[in-house]
Amino acid sequence: MDAQGIGTALDHAVSAQDQAVRDRTAPNRMAPNRMAPNGMAPGLTAPRNSLATAALTLGVISLCTSVVFIGGLLSVIGLILGIAALIAAKQTGAGRRRAVAAVVTSSLAIVVSGLVAVFMVWYANKTQECYQPDSFQQYTQCVRAQLNAD
Repeated sequence: MDAQGIGTALDHAVSAQDQAVRDRTAPNRMAPNRMAPNGMAPGLTAPRNSLATAALTLGVISLCTSVVFIGGLLSVIGLILGIAALIAAKQTGAGRRRAVAAVVTSSLAIVVSGLVAVFMVWYANKTQECYQPDSFQQYTQCVRAQLNAD
């Protein structure tokens, strides 16, 4: 072979290798009859349930803030959105796990908020005589006496 033949074969090998690298790294190029990583046809995306995402976000936030009364309000909104997301998940098939998690976290937040409210009422009733002390030390002594009286 002459030098021109070697150069042509080398150019052809490099360009074929170059093309293979470009095919592997190109984001939107797909071979025919090949599915996208999400299992759908190229260019299509899986349906999303944004209600489930919003409900789960509210459920987690309300669970974290359920010791404060704000968590109770957020959990009611999260529960309503979670139920709506479950209904939407039946129709679209998307976001069912998130919707169930949202309903569970919102329900737990409602229970915790209710328990905190009951405890606050019990504590206020039990220590009612101690509310006008002269110092914090007198208040703590009065509270200890009231709570240990039973």
